Amino acid sequence: MDILITGGTGSIGRVLCRALTEKGHRLTVLSRRPETVKAICGEGTAAISSLEDLPESAHFDTVVNLAGEAVIGPYWTENRKKVLWNSRVTVTGQLVDFIRRANFKPSVLISTSAVGYYGNGGDYIIDEDIPGSGGFAHTLCDGWENAASRVKEFGVRLCIVRFGPVLMSHGGMLKSMLPSFRVGLGARIGNGRQWMPWIHCQDLVGMIELLLGSSELCGVFNGVSPNPVTNREFTASLAHHLKRPAFLFVPAFLLKLGMGEMGQLLLDGQRAIPKRFQEAGFVFQYPSLDSALTEIIG
Repeated sequence: MDILITGGTGSIGRVLCRALTEKGHRLTVLSRRPETVKAICGEGTAAISSLEDLPESAHFDTVVNLAGEAVIGPYWTENRKKVLWNSRVTVTGQLVDFIRRANFKPSVLISTSAVGYYGNGGDYIIDEDIPGSGGFAHTLCDGWENAASRVKEFGVRLCIVRFGPVLMSHGGMLKSMLPSFRVGLGARIGNGRQWMPWIHCQDLVGMIELLLGSSELCGVFNGVSPNPVTNREFTASLAHHLKRPAFLFVPAFLLKLGMGEMGQLLLDGQRAIPKRFQEAGFVFQYPSLDSALTEIIG
């Protein structure tokens, strides 16, 4: 297949691109630094710096939209919120506009979102039918998904994958956590009872590949493992795999003081499950946190 990918040079995108090129697919990657695409995504991968570079005659069988600046990062000032909005909602809108004007419509758009859409779910089990609520995180995800939904007007199948925190060796959540945990300074967040709906990167790639090849699948899917854990359990498991103690904790008020509104992302939890992927028969390589951490850390 000829596949257009946004966000292909990100930590998740580069794994997906390598997996797709190994299977013989032909990729075009949208990147702000197109000169780096071949080194990151594999030889033979084409690169563009703007969707405007694509003519109306461009032919793509499928489109995968992974674009988006990291949500956990600089303080959420109004300017930072605009950056997050533009990197997701605006770019997705531009992608849909390209599909609208393209002479040949792709068969499917796979667009990402996040479990932050649901807000703080407490201990309730959250599947794809649960409505979302909350603050800026929900507003951002809702706008992101609505921008993608316009593609259905052109007869294009739409799949939206709401990611949980992605576990991998070279990026994602663990990249920021491992340095402190390796020296015995790992800490739970707040009371540690908030749920963490994690996913191993290889399983996430497998989910996207399933959606690419299954013409009957459409709508919203939770891109999470079938076994979410609490932050307390995650902290203990990571420390165990690193053979280090983790007796510390970050009080909620300090997190809010230091991170402001962004800190609420770490205090809120979603006990999300991948109901629709399970119904589709998806087989997880890493269904438990122990199996995922064993593969990543050893």
